[in-house]
Order: sequence, then structure tokens, then C-alpha cells
Amino acid sequence: MEPVFFVMAILGCGETDAPCREVATAASPYTSEAACLAASETELMRRGDLAFPTIVAQCRPAAARAQRLRGNEVRLPDPPAAPPRIRLARAD
Repeated sequence: MEPVFFVMAILGCGETDAPCREVATAASPYTSEAACLAASETELMRRGDLAFPTIVAQCRPAAARAQRLRGNEVRLPDPPAAPPRIRLARAD
């Protein structure tokens, strides 16, 4: 049985149901899906100059075909929690 390697495809997605486009592939293969996922945030930060509203990393076995993904199917991170509102009371 041959070892399984994973590749990270970088997809550029719009905000509609149009398909995302594969715009790049990370340079090195990964020995596991977990290693690929762990490297995805760093790889996405490097690709911040791509002209798409959303950039997505997709880890898949090297021999597998890309999974079709649409812009409105991309799960976006939750927005950061708002800081608590603090008001200072003054004694007059």
C-alpha cells in the first residue's frame, strides 16, 4: 500500500453561488490531513493578496479530485466577540 499524501488547494470564492476557483496549490505535500489543516492558516495569510472576497484552503488526498465548492457554501469564521462595554461613573 502506497503512503497517502495530502495537498492544500487554495480556492478563491465569491459571495454568490458561483463555483470557487482553484487559484494555487501549496508547494509541499503533507503527510496527513491534520498536518495540512494545521498549516492552512499560515498559507492563507500568505495568499492575502488574491483578488477574491473569500480565500479558502482545501486539504485533500493528492490523488483525489477537487471538491466542488460554491461561495455561499463556505463556512466563515464567527466574528470576534464584542468587547464588554464599560462606563465609568463619576461622582459629582
